[in-house]
Amino acid sequence: MASFLRTGLIAVKKGVTATFDTFGARVCTTVLQVQDCQVMQVLNKPDGRVALQLGAVNRKPKNLYASQVAQFEKLGLNPKQYVKEFYVSEDCVIPAGTELLARHFNPGQLVDVTGWTVGKGFAGAMKRWNFKGGPASHGSSKFHRGLGSTGNRKQPGRVFKGKKMPGRLGNEKDTQLNLEVFRVDALHNLIFLRGAVPGHTNSVVFIRDAVKAKHGDLPVPTWTPEEGQDLMEFDLAPPSRNIFKPITQR
Repeated sequence: MASFLRTGLIAVKKGVTATFDTFGARVCTTVLQVQDCQVMQVLNKPDGRVALQLGAVNRKPKNLYASQVAQFEKLGLNPKQYVKEFYVSEDCVIPAGTELLARHFNPGQLVDVTGWTVGKGFAGAMKRWNFKGGPASHGSSKFHRGLGSTGNRKQPGRVFKGKKMPGRLGNEKDTQLNLEVFRVDALHNLIFLRGAVPGHTNSVVFIRDAVKAKHGDLPVPTWTPEEGQDLMEFDLAPPSRNIFKPITQR
């Protein structure tokens, strides 16, 4: 496990697409874009830990309250739509005002992504909890999609807390662990992740280094382009395993 703790990133989910690896295999990836992600301030917590407050996606000052605009003006930054804190180690503190780019993550490494699932509104027990329901034909009278008994008789005379019943489905905080960074487009600040990410299109997600995986050489505390460096050379795709069986000579 790494001895350092880097900051994460705030990104926007742009959708799902299909890409191809070095062997020509089709890979389903989720595209995330890092938009105007900056370090707002360094926070020293009462328990001794250090956190970085990040902001992403610039907003127009006219759409904010005057007190909110004054807060960002005090920090010398443009107003941000999303604000998030990430705990970091002492050697990964980044000065306020620094812009964080998609190349903060290396192709091939594993990351954890936190977002909010798609809200589906009020749903029944079969859709929400995958209940079987009642018989579809024989012996069933108006009980095809019912959830069944919800309690007993006189004892205990109530419904236990946590009973699986109809209610709101989705719109819950969810974290997907150990997603592989398939590709990084540094020119357009895009991160391609192998697999699915919670949330709908244009929803906000938080990306950080996977806590249950070992990492190789990562840019500490973050990656910054050198002067005059071409960003296109970092539009990388990691080498992947060949899923096709070799053709044997007969």
